[in-house]
Amino acid sequence: MAQLKEHACDFTLEVLGEGVVTAVPDRTLITLGTVSEGVDLISVQSDNAIKVAAVIEELEQSGIARESIKTTQFLMEPQYDYIDGKQEFRGYRVTHLLQVTLDNVTEAGRLIDAAVANGANIVTSIEFDTSEGAKAKREALIAAVRDAEAKATVIAQALGVSLSAVPCKVEEVVLSGAEPVFFKASAMSLESATSPIEPGQLTFRAAIRIWYLYG
Repeated sequence: MAQLKEHACDFTLEVLGEGVVTAVPDRTLITLGTVSEGVDLISVQSDNAIKVAAVIEELEQSGIARESIKTTQFLMEPQYDYIDGKQEFRGYRVTHLLQVTLDNVTEAGRLIDAAVANGANIVTSIEFDTSEGAKAKREALIAAVRDAEAKATVIAQALGVSLSAVPCKVEEVVLSGAEPVFFKASAMSLESATSPIEPGQLTFRAAIRIWYLYG
């Protein structure tokens, strides 16, 4: 995108530059846990606590440090059926979700299988990230600036005008959804968790709006 505008002291050329950088993920965040249901709350809660404790123990035995396991959600909810327009109590549901951080992207499938074998029955998200994220974002910004400079140069040459050596204004454009999240499961059943989980690549995007004086 480019626009010519009359500036307070001169004329300006406005350009939008975009940059894209890819990176290989090296970290995995998995959110999984247990859901228990029944008519007696104490029994349901006890059942859930036993299963979660078994899952945590298995994760630790699989080499996950305790500080890499944290509770992200704990819910106790009454459940109802609606029959002929009337609300009828069905029982209780207890949900306990754990977020597990892996320092690799190769063990996600094995880890989920181990959790399932020890009582986990729900996964809500698998996210891949990289320790080089900050570097990739900076590189995307640099690429966006270069893209804007190239566009401005082409437009100026086509118009037969000269640009100021230094931009009079530079502004980063915030992009929605720019964070690198590659896989999201919505309360996915873990019965099929033995399938390989592929991390792919992470994409970092940046956009810069630059104004040049021209004459």
